[in-house]
Amino acid sequence: MATDRNNLRGKVVLITGGSRGLGAEMAWAFAEEGASVVVASRKEQPCVDLAAEIAAKTGVETMGIGAHVGDWDALPVLVDTVYERFGRLDVLINNAGIAPLYSSLAEVSEGLFDKIIGVNLKGPFRLSALVAERMKVAGQGAIINISSNASERPAPEYVPYGAAKAGLNSLTKGFAAAYGPEVRVNTIMAGAFFTDISKGWDGEAFDELASAWPIARGGSPNEIVGAAVYFAGDASSFTTGTILPVDGGRMAVG
Repeated sequence: MATDRNNLRGKVVLITGGSRGLGAEMAWAFAEEGASVVVASRKEQPCVDLAAEIAAKTGVETMGIGAHVGDWDALPVLVDTVYERFGRLDVLINNAGIAPLYSSLAEVSEGLFDKIIGVNLKGPFRLSALVAERMKVAGQGAIINISSNASERPAPEYVPYGAAKAGLNSLTKGFAAAYGPEVRVNTIMAGAFFTDISKGWDGEAFDELASAWPIARGGSPNEIVGAAVYFAGDASSFTTGTILPVDGGRMAVG
């Protein structure tokens, strides 16, 4: 039996929100596993720069492309561009997300609400549908959604974001049923990771909150990698429709 259950060498992986934070960490990880990586985000130049750096250091083929996940009509262009370049797509990671703050729930504007839903839910729905159709025809593929534990327990400042991510959890199960057995669809329900967003946190308040969790701290971005590689590779060949918390045990306590 093969000892490498990831078997990602030569695969093509598309990561939205891939130019920084968890997305960039996953881009590096998949390249180091031998996969070709497409880095996509709203701003094109950071994607191009990161893709070039990854290619130079790992030797894999990469591509950086600008694409706004919340733009319904732009997503077919993104998918077509990937297939024109590589001829295939094996793994889609719906990582792009936004969680803008607001002063109160009553003051959340319709525009802000629609923007949150657009990037966190509508975009992944559209992109997954476009990609899954082609993956099913090809006979294989994996879609990985990056959700949040706010989907089950949102703080007051993340209610619309949590609602969108709850929808993403639901999409995971629906798409798994619709496109299996060829396409597997799973979700990583991420907890608090130390990315660019965390720079605005109150450090003392966060440390006090995290002290009650089993692992008692926030996550380093590289700690998302194991779950992503697992869901992408053959090691998870019997796993689909799964919501996996990667949150230091936060959801395991009251």
